[in-house]
Amino acid sequence: MALLPVAEALKHILESADTLETEDVSLRHALGRTLARSIEARVDNPPFDASAMDGYAVRAEDVSEVPVTLKLIGEAGAGQPFSGTVAKGQTVRIFTGAAMPSGADSVVIQENVTADGAAVTFREAADRDDNVRPKGQDFTKGRALFEKGQRLTARDILLAAAAGHGTLPVVRKPIVALLATGDELVEPGTPLGPGQISASNSFGLAAVVEAAGGEARLLGIARDTLDSLDDAIRQADGADILVTIGGASVGDYDLVRPALENAGAKLAFYKIAMRPGKPLFFGSRTAGKNQQHCLGLPGNPVASLICSRVFLVPLLGRLLGRDVPLEAIDAVLGDALPANGPREHYMRARLDLTTAPPRAVPFKNQDSGMITALQCADCLIVVPIDAPAQPAGSPVKVLKLDI
Repeated sequence: MALLPVAEALKHILESADTLETEDVSLRHALGRTLARSIEARVDNPPFDASAMDGYAVRAEDVSEVPVTLKLIGEAGAGQPFSGTVAKGQTVRIFTGAAMPSGADSVVIQENVTADGAAVTFREAADRDDNVRPKGQDFTKGRALFEKGQRLTARDILLAAAAGHGTLPVVRKPIVALLATGDELVEPGTPLGPGQISASNSFGLAAVVEAAGGEARLLGIARDTLDSLDDAIRQADGADILVTIGGASVGDYDLVRPALENAGAKLAFYKIAMRPGKPLFFGSRTAGKNQQHCLGLPGNPVASLICSRVFLVPLLGRLLGRDVPLEAIDAVLGDALPANGPREHYMRARLDLTTAPPRAVPFKNQDSGMITALQCADCLIVVPIDAPAQPAGSPVKVLKLDI
């Protein structure tokens, strides 16, 4: 059976997914969330003409010729407006952020003024609107501030608060159940017995999920028996995505696919033309009230994390209502590459952004057992199927690892 190309596998996965439901969250919990609809300002900012400096509010015509002495009639502080009106020959002491008094149209900074009781002498002239922030200078009520599908940053939350929003409508976080499989696995930090290894994949993938805007739920480790797998898969009911790790190959103990089929999953494809990551499958099942996506990743940690970047991250983006394509960028090779074989190769590399175009330097050792090389990498060079040998300086497509 021919292996499915990566692009076709990703297209199938994305076409199976729709945006999740909307919920309102407080600004304190909005960081990193995805807006479910566009947002407009509810107020003007500033909501009134405000002083931009500490000084004295005046009528500009009264200080057009200096020196001149005006009568001090009051004070305006932030949140404590002056209630009267500034008339000819009068001034009000004012502080930064305070509302401009009625009748005043400019502010003279305090460094240019000498005050002696109620007599205030101005040594510098002022024009109308000097040191005044007019109402709505930043934005006005009804102005569009955010687009649907936008992922909220700290700066966005600051703006939303200033625009009068206490809560924001966001897409519900996709829940991703992560199930490691294998008799050889033990929880990280546990002393290793003969033939055992630490179950690292679940923790790396949980970080991927949460960085992409999802909620990760670790189901622990299922043993290489159908009973253990059946029990573990039942724990994933209610999750939007079930990610299984390992047990997806063709060995005697690779029982994940049969266990998923026992749980009602219908597999859409199995095995893809990707290196690393050939033993990957995708399907769906009804799990509780949810139609659950089932993504089977290889047990090899390097292959698992690379496949999560190529398939799981875009799937999460689709569920959140914001497309996250492969985002391949143009670069040139820092070193020569040999000819490629029948699978699209995702090669670990470092990206030098000081050159134009950026220069991608592939690691010499691409062995999928080298987790340290993955940790040192910041991008993947995407080498097409059956690509010929490429000298240094050749154009390539690069996928950034961090999202």
